[in-house]
Amino acid sequence: MGRPALPGGPFFSDDTEVDPAADKILAQADVTGPLPKLGGMARPNGVVIVSEHYWAFATTSGELHEGEMPVRSSAVSRIPLARGLLQLMSSMAPLARGSGVAGGRERLFLLVAILAPLLFVALPSRLELAAGILSTTLVIVWLFRGRTLRLHGAEHRAIAAAEARSLEATWAGDARPSRFSPRCGTNFAALAIPVTAIFEHVVPSVLTPTLTGILVAIVSIGVTMEIWKAVQHPSGLLRGFLLPGLALQRLSTREPELADTRIAIQAVASVLRRELA
Repeated sequence: MGRPALPGGPFFSDDTEVDPAADKILAQADVTGPLPKLGGMARPNGVVIVSEHYWAFATTSGELHEGEMPVRSSAVSRIPLARGLLQLMSSMAPLARGSGVAGGRERLFLLVAILAPLLFVALPSRLELAAGILSTTLVIVWLFRGRTLRLHGAEHRAIAAAEARSLEATWAGDARPSRFSPRCGTNFAALAIPVTAIFEHVVPSVLTPTLTGILVAIVSIGVTMEIWKAVQHPSGLLRGFLLPGLALQRLSTREPELADTRIAIQAVASVLRRELA
């Protein structure tokens, strides 16, 4: 495995040992009180880990790209529906920036994939379904190409290790936290599908098909984000809503190898290094 460089020299060595600087970060995180909530995404060639303030992308070739997350508006973050849309857009920030996470063609493809469903409503009904199935298939193939499935599981495992304060043990292979995550975007997608279907039937078609489709998409995403936030509540009263998404994760993740998990831990360590500084 490669050696991602941070200011001051190599961060992780090529062997099974962590160098002293990195080991200090993992050890510190394992005994620190509340850590920042982490999220992330798997890429075909690496893992992105994000906190509210920072992101890091560790690649399979040993590179490490770092950046800061956009500052969220405190006013908008208190408005239901709007805050969910803001959070979703913020989570995509590492992909949108030219910092090694995604190339220009990938960003263009992602933009087209997001906008395509809004245009399908203008098609004849017999073509709308076929276009939707085709675009969804293309997005799924694009999202889960290469090593993405294993790295997706590694992303979940590394975040779970941080939350369980077992980063050092997980790096060494002595601990194997779950590869399934209640905060995975797969869970969001599983919630969004029925919510969107409901809104498509209840929203009156007083506008043009295109505008109605845009309205349904925006409201559905906003409502789904609110449900998703409620499901994450520590009380666990609504955890049953996560079951479909957790089941889907058996398809969207694979059991990661130790090398995959270490890639994700590199990204976690980069974010925590800055958060705990």
